[in-house]
Amino acid sequence: MSKSTHEIEVEIRNPEGLHMRPAMQFVDLANSFHSDISVCHQDIRADAKSIMQMTMLAATCGTQLKITAAGPDAEQAIQALRELVENKFTDDPQAAVGEKEGSV
Repeated sequence: MSKSTHEIEVEIRNPEGLHMRPAMQFVDLANSFHSDISVCHQDIRADAKSIMQMTMLAATCGTQLKITAAGPDAEQAIQALRELVENKFTDDPQAAVGEKEGSV
């Protein structure tokens, strides 16, 4: 049986970038899926389930990342990780929107 593969590009919107706390949130979420998940920034590829590899991406605010998932729940993994990044690693999507609207 072939693996389903999905890919998406996201932009880090968190003002502090992908530092240790949001990287750990990303890794924890990635580990909740069975699919193989990788993240690319320029020529660096990281295993999304490894905190050490994710922090090596050095992703600051505005960095474009390509997330690729291959496996039985690849589409769900991609969507969940996209939402996490778009919500600036908060549990409250409205807080992320409010920050954006309130910024100058």
